[in-house]
Formats: sequence, structure tokens, C-alpha cells
Amino acid sequence: MIELLILYVLLNRDLTMYAIHSRILDNFRAYTNPSFGAIKPALVRLEKKGCIKSAKIMSEGGKLSVFYSITKEGLNELKKLLLQDFTLNPLQFISDASVKLSCIGFLDEDDKIKMLDLVKSNAMRHKINAQNTLTNEYNPIDIYQKIVLDNTVCMYSNLISVAEGFYKK
Repeated sequence: MIELLILYVLLNRDLTMYAIHSRILDNFRAYTNPSFGAIKPALVRLEKKGCIKSAKIMSEGGKLSVFYSITKEGLNELKKLLLQDFTLNPLQFISDASVKLSCIGFLDEDDKIKMLDLVKSNAMRHKINAQNTLTNEYNPIDIYQKIVLDNTVCMYSNLISVAEGFYKK
């Protein structure tokens, strides 16, 4: 997911690693908080793949800064990452779906539909699993687990509603 975030924030301008981190936090703080220790290796991977390029620029004060920019290959990779299927991990799905839905404006109309279908089908699957846990007579749950599961069902329902709302845009 870190590669997707980096590529997305580089769409509009070249940024330093510090600015990439700041822009990710500005846009996605509600879903993720990557460290510099995660961003630096991701930048290296993306540059090796040809998805981004770096340029060293000397500031007026004599400080060397490295600016990163997205390439055509990076645009293709961003599209691929947005359309990639989700993990089976329900906890990771919620944050990944939120990030991908936040980036949907990058995609053309056909690809938006593909991504919305992925979000909706995965959210439905996870919602059904949570509902089945709630209603499993062979595995009784206590009130605390019931409250958390009810909330989880609501989160999946909300993602489904968001996806359905985006179909209409």
C-alpha cells in the first residue's frame, strides 16, 4: 500500500521524501501513518522498477535535496495497484479500501467500476462472515464481542454504501 500512496501523492508535483511523508499524512492520516523507515525502501523499490525518478537539486542555501517524480511506468503501476484485489485479512481490507476509494479519481470510468466492484464484493464477503459469527448458535459470544461485531458489520455496510454512491457519480 505504501507504493500506492507514494505514487498517488506524486501525481501533481515533484516532492522530497519529507514532503511525500507530509502529503501522505495530509491525505491519508485517517487510514495510515507510514514511517520514514517504510517510505525510504519503497522509494528505492519504485525507482528500481522505473515508476519514479529522482533528481538531486542544490537549494539556494547550499543544501542538497532529492526530489522524486512519477514516470509513465509509475502511472501504469498506480492503476495496477488500485485495481489489484484486496487481501483476505478483514482488518487490512477496511483501511486499504478506504485508501483506494480516496484515490478513485485517478481512474477512468471503466476502471472506477472495476474498483468499485472489488470493494463492494469484498465488503459483502467480510460483512457476511461477521454476521455469521454473530448468529452462530454453536459458538455463543459475549455482549462485548457482539457490540464489536455489530460495529464491524456497520463498517462493511458503510463501505458498500460508499461504493454504491460512487457508481452514481
